[in-house]
Amino acid sequence: MKRAIEKFLEYLRSVKYSSPHTVANYAKDLGQFQTYLTPPGAQPPDLRKIHHRLIREFVGHLHEQGLQKTSIARKLATLRSFFKYCVREGYVQSNPARLVPTPKLPKRIPVVLSAEDMSGFLDQLASDKPVHASRRIPPRAPAPNASVKNEESLMVKRDLAILELLYAAGLRVSELTGLNLTDIEQRDQMLRVIGKGNKERIVPYGAQAAAALRAYWPLREGLLRENAGGLQPVDPQAVFLNYMGSRLTVRSVGRIVKKYARLTNINWDLHPHSLRHAFATHLLADGADLRAIQELLGHASLATTQKYTHASIRQLMDVYDKAHPHA
Repeated sequence: MKRAIEKFLEYLRSVKYSSPHTVANYAKDLGQFQTYLTPPGAQPPDLRKIHHRLIREFVGHLHEQGLQKTSIARKLATLRSFFKYCVREGYVQSNPARLVPTPKLPKRIPVVLSAEDMSGFLDQLASDKPVHASRRIPPRAPAPNASVKNEESLMVKRDLAILELLYAAGLRVSELTGLNLTDIEQRDQMLRVIGKGNKERIVPYGAQAAAALRAYWPLREGLLRENAGGLQPVDPQAVFLNYMGSRLTVRSVGRIVKKYARLTNINWDLHPHSLRHAFATHLLADGADLRAIQELLGHASLATTQKYTHASIRQLMDVYDKAHPHA
């Protein structure tokens, strides 16, 4: 079983082009299943002798451990994918995980800011008085021999470009951090985006994002110059850079979004995917075709895109409740 898991993970990396985060989750789930089947002192299980009752017992064990239904459903999906691969490779004759039902999950509708709130949020960052000047963002200690003045305020230009592009193009955060200079067609305001499964799509972006990018380019060039020849190699191809001139990470973008959201409104619990939700919901509310939104988001299934119709309807109900005199 261990060897089969290793080959499956390599298949995800080299054939499916799954992200490192996805591969790590699959490895964790399969490792947990293998540990459950191999108590101390026992021999590793024969892959061909794993049947659906064992997987049901594993699911029951997860319930007893207090795992949420969403986590259990994900682990069961991992087992289905793994055994599907094993059937294709001839390791087993059938997929035992297919006989185990998925726990019924509650339907979750994405929480989305209104178009007015989103515009106000971005406009505040673009104003002459940056958020951090009036909202108590702790100042960053100046780097020795730094030649860039007001480093923290300059970084607001980068952060605004990140937020504008996430909202303008509906990007996943991994797609944003993976952008290279060659992926941006500035004249036509188009992006070449590499999405899940290494699928490529073309996405437009608007004038506000274009302006934010133009304001960011001089800062980006300065970061590359300042860090050239340093201990950490710079990344001249990456669009978004950190203080050291290296490619910005997914986790760093998450911190950036949360930082400005909380400084703008303490009750907002935004993350990078919130801007993707807002992109889709606001397009739909303004009459965009659902199929077109599916293409822009890079969804393989229209059913995934349709959840934004529920978010849009909920926003309409909120407006109705606040505005109708007999509501």
